[in-house]
Amino acid sequence: MSAIELAWSAITALAAVPALVLLVQVLASIGARAALGGSRDDPAPRPRIAVLMPAHNEQAGIAATLASITPQLRPGDRLLVVADNCSDDTAAIARAAGAEVSERHDTQRRGKGYALDHGVRHLQADAPEIVVMLDADCIAHPGCIDALVRACSTTGRPAQSLYLMEAPPGAGLKLRAAQFAWRVKNQVRALGLWQLGGPCQLMGTGMAFLWTAIREAPLASGHLVEDMQLGVDLALAGTPPRFEPRALVTSRFPDTEAGAAAQRKRWEHGHLTTLLGVGPRLLLAGLLRGRFGVAALALDLMVPPLALLLLAHLGLAAVNLVALPIAGWMLPLALSLGALLALVAAVLLAWRFHGRDLLSAAELGSAPVYVLRKLPIYSAFLFRRQSQWVRAKRENE
Repeated sequence: MSAIELAWSAITALAAVPALVLLVQVLASIGARAALGGSRDDPAPRPRIAVLMPAHNEQAGIAATLASITPQLRPGDRLLVVADNCSDDTAAIARAAGAEVSERHDTQRRGKGYALDHGVRHLQADAPEIVVMLDADCIAHPGCIDALVRACSTTGRPAQSLYLMEAPPGAGLKLRAAQFAWRVKNQVRALGLWQLGGPCQLMGTGMAFLWTAIREAPLASGHLVEDMQLGVDLALAGTPPRFEPRALVTSRFPDTEAGAAAQRKRWEHGHLTTLLGVGPRLLLAGLLRGRFGVAALALDLMVPPLALLLLAHLGLAAVNLVALPIAGWMLPLALSLGALLALVAAVLLAWRFHGRDLLSAAELGSAPVYVLRKLPIYSAFLFRRQSQWVRAKRENE
């Protein structure tokens, strides 16, 4: 075997790692599905908490969000809404619902990270033991707050809820395919890691933190996916997040196509930026320090969005197939086809055990069409990468 063939084989083998990680996570998740049963409030005493909610022009939905939270609070708990650069009635609606409100106005420092930092500073005068962060467009299902708080208090680590995005009733194939991909990322993969005893990524909402940890966290940034970065920072500090599958938080995809497209672009560009900029460094740190949790989190972080992963492996297999009669390299082709097979198996198993309510078998077979539609997002990452946080527009905005 020539040096060039050996080097290309090594590159192909490294490219196969994310597909293999995904397959392991899916297999592990199958045995953990029983943990998804609904949670209910435990009447036993628990630490005093503050629910911190950043909100930017959320007048249309914040009342429903607050109504899902207030029945779960106990005497002494706080509910703080940070009305961040709002030009609507978000603050007034939150006050009318009984929430404490702090209004923030800073058009230069925009993004959820700045709002969260403002909220933490506001809480300092009467600090809680645990801070629960929840977005203003989400619903906290019964028992969610209690399950998160107890998981965080018991382990001393950040706790992440099961956070699912839902398509509206009667949604077309495109949105249901997006919902399935979201479920694979936030439910299947996280549940697999939980079953294996590993940490999870932070998902941006439905998160609980010890006050002693969050008060010093570097929240104030306009990072596209501030949750991913915060999870990395906490893992490096020795407290990797823990998944709590019994705490359920849901939200709806934006009603408009423009809003959904903007949201997908922000999430995926932020994910790829973090994957490339942080993933390898985090993996190396975990391996050198002998810390399984950090290394496992790095491997999970380095699994790209499902559509991009499929595109990459299809492209790599095609290149190796075309090169076979020219260079006669069998090993790279075998490695790339094996990785593609592992990826297809992972998707089929995820659908079989977690996604049949969303997509029929025929609709799953049309996945390549959905994947191709996302090419503009990935080409924009190369040539017009989004670097600033932009909130997805809702209907009537």
